[in-house]
Amino acid sequence: MNNIFLDSNICVYAFDKSAPEKQQKAFDLLKERPFLSSQVIIETYNACHKKLELSQTVCEETVLFLTDNCRIVEIKTATIRSAIAFKRKYRFSFLDSMIVAAALDAQCTTLYTEDLQHNQLIEKKLTIINPFGSYLIDG
Repeated sequence: MNNIFLDSNICVYAFDKSAPEKQQKAFDLLKERPFLSSQVIIETYNACHKKLELSQTVCEETVLFLTDNCRIVEIKTATIRSAIAFKRKYRFSFLDSMIVAAALDAQCTTLYTEDLQHNQLIEKKLTIINPFGSYLIDG
């Protein structure tokens, strides 16, 4: 079984009723008991509240659902140091670098996100996958 890690954008789609196809795919990924970092939990709460305009109560329930159904990776000093190295090496944003570092800390082999290059291999260990296939659409 591959250990998978979800970025917050994937988690948010699980609660976005305006995008039913993406919502279903996100829920399918959540059924696999993925890894999330504490950063992903925070970003998901904020996006659900600000972008989806869900009530604070629903956002709290969302966070509890994620913590009950996913494996949570805590951000440590070593994670931050790794993130800085990845930021410099791959020219990712700091937040994306934190996601990558946490996924590698959890020994994940796949990171599902819309934010990074589809099929990119990080450190010969972690493959970036866009689960929605937008990479197939010509810009």
